[in-house]
Amino acid sequence: MPRTVWYPGHMAKGTRKLNELAGKLDVIVEVRDSRAPASTSSPLVKALAKLKPVIHVLSRKDLADSQRLSVWLDALKHTYAADLRNREGLAAIKKAILRFKPAHREVRLAVVGIPNVGKSLLLNSLIGKANAGVGNIPGITKSVSWYRNDGMLIVDSPGILDPHAEAGAHLILSWLGCAKAEVVGGWENASLSLISFLETKGMNELIPVEHVDGELPALTIERIGKKYGCLISGGRVNMELAGQKFIEAFSSGRLGRVCLELPGEDRAIDFRDEAVSVG
Repeated sequence: MPRTVWYPGHMAKGTRKLNELAGKLDVIVEVRDSRAPASTSSPLVKALAKLKPVIHVLSRKDLADSQRLSVWLDALKHTYAADLRNREGLAAIKKAILRFKPAHREVRLAVVGIPNVGKSLLLNSLIGKANAGVGNIPGITKSVSWYRNDGMLIVDSPGILDPHAEAGAHLILSWLGCAKAEVVGGWENASLSLISFLETKGMNELIPVEHVDGELPALTIERIGKKYGCLISGGRVNMELAGQKFIEAFSSGRLGRVCLELPGEDRAIDFRDEAVSVG
């Protein structure tokens, strides 16, 4: 069966290290994308939540549909929405972390999350610009990066994707820039599935050209390609480039605010057909 997930060796190594560290931590801080809080959850969290309390941070709240985001905030415990680029919500997150601080030392925490959900932004904000890494700490696993700031001792971890997640989830990740398009068949394939998804969910307003329900997604991508100037010889559209431009506009929020899923929804939707193949 073709591999559908980007899961380099450093992610597997990071998973092992974090599992080793869990007993030394006080709290886990998990970062997800507000636009797909289920699909962007870390595969580590279910296991770690049995060992330590977890604080969820939903990043990019400025790109998310506010009504749907509020549903997620009601559904998930210990959850904070944030616009990390503008440091909005950061004070509340710090306050929540420091509630787990023992009286005799700093609070020890790990920041976890799949690639490109804003984990590094949060980590850098918590660490502070002037703070360098911490050296050897007695009783704590070596060969990981620790940072100290404001009563916190923070360990970094690489972004980790679930190597067994269903293909439908990884299509969603590719639309948000959290997974490489090549693992779901390339930009054209990812963009065709996104058109189908938006149509199914009644979100046609996020498509930058006119799209009629039932129309072949390839025709829509062709018009998007013409709109974005993705032309090659003979006036034909470079469909791969058109797909890339569309996905980049969507993931950056230029096409509008969105939340792709709600709590309890079945996200394992199969958008594969003759025109859209995954893997």
